Amino acid sequence: MFAGARDAFEQAAVFCERWAAQGRGELPDHEGEGLEEADFERIGFEPVVAWQSLPQFEMACVAMLNSPRVRREVPGREELAAAVARVAELSGEPFKCLAYALAVLDDEPFVVLDRATGAGFALRASGVGDNFQLHTLLADALIGRGLVQGEAPSGEAVACCRDQAGMVPTTGSFNLVGADGEWIWNEGKPADIPVVDGVRLVVLDPPAYQRSWPAGRFFPGMTGEVVYDHALAPEESAALLARAAQPIR
Repeated sequence: MFAGARDAFEQAAVFCERWAAQGRGELPDHEGEGLEEADFERIGFEPVVAWQSLPQFEMACVAMLNSPRVRREVPGREELAAAVARVAELSGEPFKCLAYALAVLDDEPFVVLDRATGAGFALRASGVGDNFQLHTLLADALIGRGLVQGEAPSGEAVACCRDQAGMVPTTGSFNLVGADGEWIWNEGKPADIPVVDGVRLVVLDPPAYQRSWPAGRFFPGMTGEVVYDHALAPEESAALLARAAQPIR
């Protein structure tokens, strides 16, 4: 399945390039509207069929990537992600579900620093589809334990971000900032968070403004979790915090 998806996206990139080279304008939809019979000869049978098959490949791959075992063992994940990104660049169609599913991390170490107190904490995240979900689970792991000040999410919001069906309203507990000073936007994904000394580093600041959203899972079939491990030694937290840039506003 994944080898077929990679081939389809690579051929679809050829389709996009040839379509543009012929000055055809807006790309056709995947059902075939906008295509002409002659395109199979002008552009090539395989690239045309590949372009039409992308939604089916995306749906099938995302369904399979709900499984942690598949995410761990599937070969060529990075190559498929690169092929998806190339088609997204050429077509303007993001294929967001597949791009995010391929980027899901498992048993991924995170270090979270509370700028107000200087305290640092080690955690691990698995099966988290986007930073909305990460935000809620981080808040539960830290505020819920009394380790960081702030408003903890409700038990219902946390459950929906772990393994329960549905979505419930929640309010942001922090402003998440990367080591580079850039805000970690909730619309992004954990894999985009910058790495420092081999771990993804998140700095917690007070919310810049109140922000609410429906708490839940980006991938409803994927179980997500953020597991608290331990507190960092004060000197380790201070050293990491000193390396983190001030937030860029």
